[in-house]
Amino acid sequence: MMTKIFIEQQQKKLANGVIDRRHFMMSVLATGLAVPTVLSLADKAEAAAPNRGGLFRMGIAHGSTTDTLDSATSENHFTLINGYTFGNHLTEVSNTGELIPELAESYESSDAQRWVFNLRQGVEFHNGKTMTSEDVIASLAHHMGEDSTSAAKGLLTAVKSVTADGKNRVIFDLESANADFPYIVSDYHISIRPAGDMASGIGTGGYILQSFEPGVKTVLQRNPNYWKDGRAHFDEVELISIIDPTARQTALMNGDIDAMDRVDLKTINLFKRNPNVNILEITGTAHYTFPMRLNVDPFGDYDLRMALKHSIKRQELVDKILLGYGAVGNDHPISTANRYHNSDLPQREFDADKAAHHYKKSGHSGKIQLSASDAAFAGAVDAAQLIANSASEAGIEIEVVREPNDGYWSNVWNNDAKGWCACYWGGRPTEDWMFSAAYTNDTEWNDTAWKGTDSSKKFNSLVKEARAELSDTKRRELYYECQSLISDDGGSIVPLFNSFVSANSKAISTDKQIAANWDSDGAKCVERWWFA
Repeated sequence: MMTKIFIEQQQKKLANGVIDRRHFMMSVLATGLAVPTVLSLADKAEAAAPNRGGLFRMGIAHGSTTDTLDSATSENHFTLINGYTFGNHLTEVSNTGELIPELAESYESSDAQRWVFNLRQGVEFHNGKTMTSEDVIASLAHHMGEDSTSAAKGLLTAVKSVTADGKNRVIFDLESANADFPYIVSDYHISIRPAGDMASGIGTGGYILQSFEPGVKTVLQRNPNYWKDGRAHFDEVELISIIDPTARQTALMNGDIDAMDRVDLKTINLFKRNPNVNILEITGTAHYTFPMRLNVDPFGDYDLRMALKHSIKRQELVDKILLGYGAVGNDHPISTANRYHNSDLPQREFDADKAAHHYKKSGHSGKIQLSASDAAFAGAVDAAQLIANSASEAGIEIEVVREPNDGYWSNVWNNDAKGWCACYWGGRPTEDWMFSAAYTNDTEWNDTAWKGTDSSKKFNSLVKEARAELSDTKRRELYYECQSLISDDGGSIVPLFNSFVSANSKAISTDKQIAANWDSDGAKCVERWWFA
């Protein structure tokens, strides 16, 4: 029985590209089976393996003329997918949600403060250079430098030094223990590039960049020397920025593209009736937010923020914007899918009386502008209008400012010129990572400018304490308090968690399990999918 289970496991690994034919035969031969039997088992497994070939075209709901090939500047789903397509990282979150080695063959630590990463040998960049520890160190320095403006800089502030132990080993010494550090180096910004070239798009990934038009399209061809078995099946790839949801849908239904992200939920029933389209729905940590910048009047006032938080009908947003494809949020970014979600925190509900009470205490009068664009998320403008409608019941006047889609992420979001806007976050696999990405005082992406209050100072202290804490019970207590502080004092309104809903041509095949850490199969659809 154990032999049968083992063989089935090895067949599955071969079919999914985890091991190759040679490794399959060697492992099964060790069970004592005859060679003809092993060959038939290998043939059976390989018959189910993904097909190779074809031109894969994907319509992506993001893209800006300010996009670059430098992963440090990546700020939307187009650049995220693009970067994963031609680049790799030391670790990755697998399609089953597990953290696994990628360019690192293994990693280890005895105290969570010194981390040793053993690199895969023989991996080549697209320019023919063999990857070594020099490239890893240069890539990390690109994000850690004093003058760096990388969005990953805040994630790496605890790194005291990065040193090489030969060509194939890198050692990270941290200021303090961080049990989650291997997750951090899987961040999509921290792509490993050849030393001296962080911005041209040369990587170690499954596809080689042929052309890049910011805000328009990327064209790539399969890397014939890709080191990862069983991945990167397409011959050619076109990633096309199609921000308008109707245009994306039309392109898919007409056969002009093979896949699209972020289905417009208003038309999902129409999609479901199309015999040539598959709908993918994955629940994860993604959430829609309305960040208020505390350094922009009038959002620095605690009572005004509380007035706005109490003036939102959250379930209405889930029902009307997500059409039920999601769940209500509680003004913090940690979802029920996270390990330390604070289920004890009372759910904030619409309360016109409380909203009016806090609004009166704030002393504010007149219109409050809320900037929105469907570039933030599908239905963002409608969501902003629903917020304005419910706030009016508490005597709060909100003016919805419809912003242009193009340039939204550079001209509106995280910009002091716009104090309140619509936003989305894909979430992060750990609490520390999410907090470090958007809420600590040292990250470039603190889109609420939550830095000056006593609560924010306490929050930053708790995050550091939890990061080094090895006790699961204590760590839970600390993260619970962090969520409470954000929900109460923070500037981010988090009214809903959205499911990832995308659509593919039925000609596309995927692994049985689809990743939930990002839209589009963890943003690695290009590497993981194939034509049936």
